[in-house]
Amino acid sequence: MTPGRPVPPPLAKPLPAPASGPQLAAAYGATAGDSGLVPLTVARRAPKDDDVEIAIEFCGLCHSDVHATRGEWGTQKYPLVPGHEIVGRVSRVGAAVDDFAPGELVGVGCMVDSCRECDSCLDGLEQYCENSITGTYGAVDARNGDTVTQGGYATSVVVDRRYVLRVPESLDPAAAAPLLCAGITTYSPLRHFDVEAGDVVGVVGLGGLGHMAVKLAKAMGAEVKVFTTSEAKVAAARELGADHVILSRDEASMEAANRSIDVIIDTVAAPHDLNPYFRTLRRDGALFQLGLPSDAMPPVNPGALIRRRIAYAGSLIGGIAETQEMLDFCAEHGVVSDVEVVGADRLNEAYDRMVAGDVKYRFVLDTSTLGNPSEKADA
Repeated sequence: MTPGRPVPPPLAKPLPAPASGPQLAAAYGATAGDSGLVPLTVARRAPKDDDVEIAIEFCGLCHSDVHATRGEWGTQKYPLVPGHEIVGRVSRVGAAVDDFAPGELVGVGCMVDSCRECDSCLDGLEQYCENSITGTYGAVDARNGDTVTQGGYATSVVVDRRYVLRVPESLDPAAAAPLLCAGITTYSPLRHFDVEAGDVVGVVGLGGLGHMAVKLAKAMGAEVKVFTTSEAKVAAARELGADHVILSRDEASMEAANRSIDVIIDTVAAPHDLNPYFRTLRRDGALFQLGLPSDAMPPVNPGALIRRRIAYAGSLIGGIAETQEMLDFCAEHGVVSDVEVVGADRLNEAYDRMVAGDVKYRFVLDTSTLGNPSEKADA
């Protein structure tokens, strides 16, 4: 299990109070579900005592950004600036912050707050906050005046120090950005299952999440088997380090994989039949579902679970302590995401390519291409 979050160190002598008043940041976001991404200006609060202000350098593009900005997950408040894979440099800190300093490379992931009081938060598992996390964008930030959070497709952001991560300087900042979502989402179930050398890990799907699952499992010393429906991805899976590639539509290949895997990381977000994958698991194996299909999945045969004491589980990003552990692990093992860096003028193209599956494996926005903020905030 993930260890509890360490107690913050005692505060040093307070720093001088930061300048008051909101700061404006150039951004790109949506003004309606069908607007596409357009230039915006967002207001960022001046750092409060526990806040860290970050000059954003790169922000990863996640498929969930597409769903949110296009209003595909229900009612959405606009304007909306997406982005929850943020990497940049500290520009200012609040008076009570002594664990971050201007110039340090830091990151922000999928959440910028939680209740801090429930059992999950106290256990360092803020992602499972029993009173709801505050998402990095599109969420009501009750602690800061019931404002709606705006994300990382912007030149700056202000976040409570408790939800800021230290990014090791040895990591390429652009390639490290997707670690804040795709990286921790796949790292967390691997760590929960205590994957180590000698274990066999199966990975279903080879997109943004899947390619990180392959890299991380290999770094943990596991033997990796990738399941794919596409022969075109066989070579790509091997390039990432997969030891075996199994065409899941080939019955003979699936039969040959019977009882050969300890844990499966399923990253597919479209409805698919899980029962053939259960048959590839050994006794006491587990399948972690990370992809979240919008339509119903085919039913699971309980017998497949019962006969081998197999667990079918879900997993959601990671807590702050575990995310920091993941970043340090990636620095130690040289693991980053495979990325294509784009400028602001290519964001809408990148969204269309994500929907079409035409990315290998993550897009990352270079925020230096956003320009300067206008004199009035749009969001």
